[in-house]
Amino acid sequence: MDATPLVHTSKGAVRGFRRGATAVFLGIPFAQAPVGRLRFAAPVPVEPWAGERDATAFGPTAQRGDTGITLIPEPSVPGEATLNVNVFAPADADPDAALPVLVWIHGGGFTSGSPASRWYDGDAFARDGVITVVISYRIGFDGFGLIDGAPTNRGLRDQLAALEWVRDEIRAFGGDPSRVTLAGQSAGGGSVLALMTSPMASGLFSAAMAFSPAIGAVSREAAGAFATRVAARAGVRADRAGFASVPEGRVLSAQRRALAPHLVRALSSLATLLDDGLPLGPVIDGDVLPRHPLDALSDGASSDVPLVIGSTDDEFTALTSRYSGALRVVPVPLALAVLGLPRSRRRAYLDRTRRRGPAAVIGGFFTDRVIRSTVLKTARARGAASTWLYRFAWASPVPSIGVACHCLDVPFWFDHLDADGVATIAGTPPVDLATRMHAAAVSFARNRDPGWPTWDATTRRARVFDAPASVPAVEADAYADVAPLV
Repeated sequence: MDATPLVHTSKGAVRGFRRGATAVFLGIPFAQAPVGRLRFAAPVPVEPWAGERDATAFGPTAQRGDTGITLIPEPSVPGEATLNVNVFAPADADPDAALPVLVWIHGGGFTSGSPASRWYDGDAFARDGVITVVISYRIGFDGFGLIDGAPTNRGLRDQLAALEWVRDEIRAFGGDPSRVTLAGQSAGGGSVLALMTSPMASGLFSAAMAFSPAIGAVSREAAGAFATRVAARAGVRADRAGFASVPEGRVLSAQRRALAPHLVRALSSLATLLDDGLPLGPVIDGDVLPRHPLDALSDGASSDVPLVIGSTDDEFTALTSRYSGALRVVPVPLALAVLGLPRSRRRAYLDRTRRRGPAAVIGGFFTDRVIRSTVLKTARARGAASTWLYRFAWASPVPSIGVACHCLDVPFWFDHLDADGVATIAGTPPVDLATRMHAAAVSFARNRDPGWPTWDATTRRARVFDAPASVPAVEADAYADVAPLV
């Protein structure tokens, strides 16, 4: 590819730019803008275009407005054509190279997040012979609200449409559609698990990586009740015509007000959140998502798809540290009881946790219930299927964090420690740790083996990423501390 690389897709030509050894193509549409008659519709393939399409700037994002300071800087880009992909390929790759492909789904709790982040640049993957495709999808009520008269799970359908685009177009960039690894973090990791159990995703990827997966599996009843609350706050009927009658901003405002009680109440609401999950996310609809992902995985869904899955050690522990003074007088067993942990499991959990003090234990419990127990449940559900577990244990030296928090591992996987915002949460991170983690991701994308033994029910081993290593690189029973929650 030359200094301004040009690729001919089936829909038209796209002109990107060269950055070092990487050919970069940004904002390529994979579906028509979900506005007007297509608002709340399933994604519709983009129409062909004449001439060259500029692909040198990020496309519009589903996320709107300034989200303030977030762990991963994910800017919003205004515009209507929010269903687009960013492609990072080796600049000098032969179109017939048949390179492995990593498709990345961003996180954000299914209500925020953006693919327009430098943290997701695929330069290091391109350097190592792997093409990266970062996809967008509708989020919030537009993407996941249960609306009478509209298709369910529009956000998941967008992800499926993006994967179909990869299947149909990635050869033109030098990729092999039979060597696609689907990867994502947080809600993106939950999306990976959901798509592993969706019959609509069959054949669209052959391996998967779920980093800190937050499973979304909202019941129809809960989704319907939430839609009613959003409609009431927007002042419309709870159907497609009603929601379509008001601007996007009004629905977004209503969504935020409807979510607020779930996010700001004290321990009793946190207990409800832990039991029921957020009311906005992938819906078990009997179609795109026929069953709860863990149930489907237990019955053998995607047993032929190798999976790498894991978490950081303290995803949300730091969230409660600011309340350490107020929580100091709260008896930890009582707090865990309020949070729904039965007495029969409480002592075993407290005996195994390494955290000390009410704030750390409560924040750690939220981490373990929402994310880390999902890792262990997934491994158990998959049984003998090829599954590799890991733990990210490196604690940030930044005083306000001090632990291996949510999102901290992402720039290590991408080997992009110099991205804006990384120093804010990681200080001066260890380069050798990024080298090892990125090499594992590349090895998995290429060879379906990240470089350590698979999980099994006897050893229950996992790779532990830390610097310097304070435990063996592969640790037996590595998630033993969350076993009482599973």
